[in-house]
Amino acid sequence: MKIVLLLAAFLFAGVAQADNEPDLPGLPDFLAEMQQKHGFNSDELATSFAQVEVKDSILSAISRPAEKSKGWFEYRAIFITDSRIKGGIEFWQQHADDLARAEKEYGVPIEIIIAILGVETRYGGNVGGYRVIDALSTLAFQYPPRSPFFRSELEAFLLLTREENLSVLDPMGSYAGAMGLGQFMPSSYREYAIDFDGDGHRDIWTNPTDAIGSIANYLKRHGWVAGKSITHPTFFSGKVADDLIEKGMKPSLTRQTLAAAGVSLRGVPEDDDELALISLTQENGEEYWLARQNFYAITRYNHSRMYAMVVTQLGQAIRAGYEEQR
Repeated sequence: MKIVLLLAAFLFAGVAQADNEPDLPGLPDFLAEMQQKHGFNSDELATSFAQVEVKDSILSAISRPAEKSKGWFEYRAIFITDSRIKGGIEFWQQHADDLARAEKEYGVPIEIIIAILGVETRYGGNVGGYRVIDALSTLAFQYPPRSPFFRSELEAFLLLTREENLSVLDPMGSYAGAMGLGQFMPSSYREYAIDFDGDGHRDIWTNPTDAIGSIANYLKRHGWVAGKSITHPTFFSGKVADDLIEKGMKPSLTRQTLAAAGVSLRGVPEDDDELALISLTQENGEEYWLARQNFYAITRYNHSRMYAMVVTQLGQAIRAGYEEQR
């Protein structure tokens, strides 16, 4: 739906109303805010937004993300494939020095960095088919359940384009507005992306070195603990403790609490850190895992236990394959 807007006139006249723009209700107020808060030229923004297209396919995709519409066994099968493992091994071979430096500086294992790139964009092979401005505008103004979040991301995107001297209209990304090899949302790009190759630019669009460093920095900033494990399989010796599972993904359970509930700690390193208990649906029932802080750090990238587990397991498969070829 092509939008033809006379926003500048509305802004200066001060009579813009949300229902005057049925495709992007509230846009005039948003543009006025960008001018007042950040000094953007409202005429220039109006010209750019006149070329925005609201996409029904974006609204359809946001309503059925794989993390919520599939069981673990189905979700895992999408990402743990021979081709994605092979691609991860090849990426490691091609970027070994940068990956080793990121692991050393941030403490994040090489295979986890690669696995996130593999899950997000197939190592840069699919960075998204939507213009970021279309995705964020559609969701900011046409998706009430999360409109405040995407409105904030749209604001961050406009600031990012100004800071990095990017076109407002050209950048491509996912249906949710995630960008680049590592699929950072605009606010995350501004906060966590780094210039890992020292060329004076933070480029996670086409520069694998910056993408590698940025992912490692993101995980470190979200609590990654160097040298610690991620997950351990477990089982119940008695009744399943659903109340412990319902505590969520943030580690909050002591080993004593878990043992008292009949949760096996076999294979879990002795330590004083707290754990989380999670369940994942297989074809023949639930499987249970104990998750540590590093699992939680991965969920800050995508707030899904299935996402964090598939990153963990894809990373393990990539490392095993890489070491076999050495």
